[in-house]
Amino acid sequence: MKGTLAQFRSHEPSVRLLMVNQFTINLGFYMLMPYLATHLAGPLGLAGWLVGLILGVRNFSQQGMFLIGGTLADRLGYKPMIIAGLVLRTVGFAVLGLVESVPALLAASAATGLAGALFNPASRAYLAADAGERRVEAFALFNVFYQAGILLGPLVGMVLTGVDFSVTCLVASGIFAVLSLVQIRALPARRAADGKSSEGVLAQWRGILANRPFLLFSVAMIGSYVMSFQVYLALPLEVRRLGGEGRFGTAAVAVLFAVSGLSTVLFQTRVTAWFKARTEPGRALVWGLLTMGVAFVPLLLASAVPVPGGGVGLWLLASVPPALSALLLALGTMIAYPFEMDTIVRLAGDRLVATHYGLYNTVCGVGITVGNLLTGVALDAARDAGMSALPWAALSALGLVCGGALYGLHRSGRLAPPATRSRSAPVTV
Repeated sequence: MKGTLAQFRSHEPSVRLLMVNQFTINLGFYMLMPYLATHLAGPLGLAGWLVGLILGVRNFSQQGMFLIGGTLADRLGYKPMIIAGLVLRTVGFAVLGLVESVPALLAASAATGLAGALFNPASRAYLAADAGERRVEAFALFNVFYQAGILLGPLVGMVLTGVDFSVTCLVASGIFAVLSLVQIRALPARRAADGKSSEGVLAQWRGILANRPFLLFSVAMIGSYVMSFQVYLALPLEVRRLGGEGRFGTAAVAVLFAVSGLSTVLFQTRVTAWFKARTEPGRALVWGLLTMGVAFVPLLLASAVPVPGGGVGLWLLASVPPALSALLLALGTMIAYPFEMDTIVRLAGDRLVATHYGLYNTVCGVGITVGNLLTGVALDAARDAGMSALPWAALSALGLVCGGALYGLHRSGRLAPPATRSRSAPVTV
C-alpha cells in the first residue's frame, strides 16, 4: 500500500482529485443501489415488473446517453459535465428517498442514470489528459479507488438502511452535494484540445464511426464486461444454488465481493507495473481476457464433482470454486483495465476522447445487457437439462474468443495510434 500511496502523491492535484472523486461517487452509489429493489418491493409494495422497470430506466438512461455526455464534455469542457452529473445525482438520490409515486420514482431513477452518462466520460477524458504519458499508471490507481468505493459502499448502506432507507438516500445525496461543491472550488477547468472545433456533432460522430479499429476494439472488449459482471450474476446464483438462501449463502456471496474488491485494492498497481515492464499494451489486453476466460474453469471442474448432501463438503463446493473464479476475474480485470483505457485514447488519436469513451461505454453497455440475457438463458437451460457445466463452458469460450480477437487486432497493428497505422500502411497508386 505504501507504493500505491507514493504513486498517488506523485500525480498532479487534478488527477488525485479525480481519483478521490471516483471513490466517493462509488461509495455514495453502492451504499444505496443494492438496497433499492428491496425498498421498492418491500415498504413501497410495488409489483415486480414495476421494480424492474424503475431499475431498468436507470440503466437505459445511463447507457443510452453516454455518447451525448461524452460529446458535451468535448464541446463544453470536462468540469461542467462532471459538476452537472454530480448535481443531478444529488437531486435524484434525494427524490428516491422522499417520494412514493411511480412517476416520481421513474424520473429520479432516470436522473441518476443520466448523471452517470454526464460525468463518467468527462472524468476519464480529464484523467487521461492530465496524466499524460502516465495514463496507464493513473488508470491503475483509478481502478483502486473505484473498487474501494464498491467495497465500502454496501457496508455503509447496510448500516444506514438498518435505520431507514430514506436515511441512506439522504446521506448518499449529501455526499454528492458535498462532492459537487468540492469540484466547483477545487477542480481546474479543462477543455479538450479540439473542443472549439467548428466541425458539427454529426460530422464528429461519423468520423468516430468510420474509425474501424476503435469499433472492432469496442466489440472485442464486450466479452470482458460480460465476464466480469458474473461476479454479480452467475457466481452468486451458483453459490445460492448449492449453499441455499440462509446465512451461509449470504456470507459466501459477501466473500465473492470482498475477494474481488480487496484483491484489486491490494494488487492492482503491482500487476500493472509488472505487465507494463514486460509486455506491450495489446498483449497485456490479451492476457487479461484469457485470464478472465480461465476464471470459469474452477466452476467447470466443480460441476463434475457429485454434490454432497450437506456438511463441510457442500460448503466447500458452494464457496471455494466461486471464490477462485472471482479472484481470477479480478486479476484479469486488473491486467486489462489500465491498458484498455489507454488504448481508447490512442485509438482516438487524442481527439474527441470523451466522445470516444461515451460511445465505447454504450457499445459495452449494450453488450452487457445482451450477454447477461444469454447467460441467464444458459443458467436456466443448464438447470432444466441437468448440465451444470454449460454456462461455465460458454463463458470460458467467450474469454478465448475475445482474447483471440484482441490478439488479431494487436498482430495486425490495429491497436496502434492512427498516425502509426498510417505510416506503416502500404503505399497505393
